Amino acid sequence: MAETAKGAAHRSVWLEGRARRRGRGGGQPSGLDRDRITEATVRLLDAEGLAKFSMRRLAAELNVTAMSVYWYVDTKDDLLELALDSAFGELTALPDPTDEDADWREQLRALATEYRGLLVRHPWLSPLAGHYLNIGPNSLVFSRTVQRVVLRTGLPAYGITGAISAVFQFVYGYGTIEGHFFARVADTGLTPDEYFRQAMTATAGAPQTAEIIEESKALMAARGGDTVEEMMSRDFTFALDLLIAGIEAMVKRG
Repeated sequence: MAETAKGAAHRSVWLEGRARRRGRGGGQPSGLDRDRITEATVRLLDAEGLAKFSMRRLAAELNVTAMSVYWYVDTKDDLLELALDSAFGELTALPDPTDEDADWREQLRALATEYRGLLVRHPWLSPLAGHYLNIGPNSLVFSRTVQRVVLRTGLPAYGITGAISAVFQFVYGYGTIEGHFFARVADTGLTPDEYFRQAMTATAGAPQTAEIIEESKALMAARGGDTVEEMMSRDFTFALDLLIAGIEAMVKRG
């Protein structure tokens, strides 16, 4: 039943007719269905992370045997790909790219903010998004919306994919690091602000890091923000504004 990561790189549950399968014929064992299994997978990934996830652990969560789960999915990879697209289904507040009166800048900010939030809520999502083709229906809705919004910027056609990459690869990286930070904090039992203060105190007192921390004090103060969440949001907003300003400059350049 298991499949190697190398094999998974050449296939997708969405291309091989298995995404909508409701069982291998002959009834539904243990009262399961594909949606219930996928929902439980997302819950487990959120609670325990990708490294600890297994089909046996999922079966125990559902109070069934592992073979009952395999009745609905061929491989663990298929299930993770389904969970990945299920998470993208949370992006329900997407802007309407056909609204000619809407400002593409605000629409792009909204899309970037939604994607960032998704990555932070689900730290397991970023490695899966980088591993699979990510062509499930929910993901395609998001990708199509992004493409249509960027098409409205006025950039030449040859620059559209580059602009999408600049914005959303930035968001991918930012959201991934932010999600990992909050997951690490959760393991300590501290609040993000407590963790940040302890980390800054420790690094300020260590010989190998004290100098760079001292040099950074003025920058940290200028950034502003009383909480970790505020600091991260200010950095994200400013970085996104820089990217949008870059798009505007390229449009003016023609």
